[in-house]
Amino acid sequence: MKRMQDIKQVRWDLALRYRLIETVAWWEGRLTTGHLIQSFGISRQQASKDINTYITEHAPKNLTYDKHLKGYVPSKQFKPRFIDDSANAYLHLLNQTHSRAPHIEGLALAYAHTLVLEVPDRTIRPEVLRPLLKACRDSEVIAVEYVSLANPEPETRLIAPHTLIYTGMRWHVRAYCEKNREYRDFVLSRLRGQPEFERKTDNLIDEDEDWNTEIAVVIEPDSRLKPAQKAIIEADFGMAEGVLVIPTRRALVKYVLQRFQIDPKKHDPKAAAQQIVVKNLDELKPWLYE
Repeated sequence: MKRMQDIKQVRWDLALRYRLIETVAWWEGRLTTGHLIQSFGISRQQASKDINTYITEHAPKNLTYDKHLKGYVPSKQFKPRFIDDSANAYLHLLNQTHSRAPHIEGLALAYAHTLVLEVPDRTIRPEVLRPLLKACRDSEVIAVEYVSLANPEPETRLIAPHTLIYTGMRWHVRAYCEKNREYRDFVLSRLRGQPEFERKTDNLIDEDEDWNTEIAVVIEPDSRLKPAQKAIIEADFGMAEGVLVIPTRRALVKYVLQRFQIDPKKHDPKAAAQQIVVKNLDELKPWLYE
């Protein structure tokens, strides 16, 4: 038997194909050369060679050919070598690739049986993003025009950005603001004009205390729920001993609560609607209210 190759030595392009082989076989139950052809634009001969190489060099016991289905199916001994076989990993893959479905129609990753709620993109202009990325990379102060609900008219700010943040709903940039003399978040879609280089900065990411300090957000079921209801919520969120501990940065606490749809200023009068609350809210308050 040919010795199995160390996956660390596999070329990145082949590793992508092997990941697809395992994903389709394990989750869809049937793999054909068509999946590789449609996804990577390779020939049928190359696709067949990739599948055979995967079997002979990496996972001899993972796939068997089913003549009736005219494709490869996962064996009872299937053990993935290139993917995470958890359900969450697959669902995350569906979410990530759903927008690319028209380009990988032949992949058929359950698109006919799933629906991803698309969040409308907030307009972020390339002429804004490119200078921001350069400023983050090269430690620069840039002049930007910024609008906010408190100040609807464009106002020039001198900022030294270090990190872009996606909250699940919109993009922010974490930056040192010279006007407020502290690190703050700026919504990318509220930047106007085109950022202009000013100078190098000494206000680097290492100086951002709230960014570099970790803290835990602790979620628990609403205390008003009945024990059986609490058990459902605990299972929903994968809680251990009645709580879900979410490690994060102090600067990101408010975004974590937003992702869990928790408004610390409001408490729903119906426990079944509230469902979850923040157990350590008092500890987190300094990073929730400005």
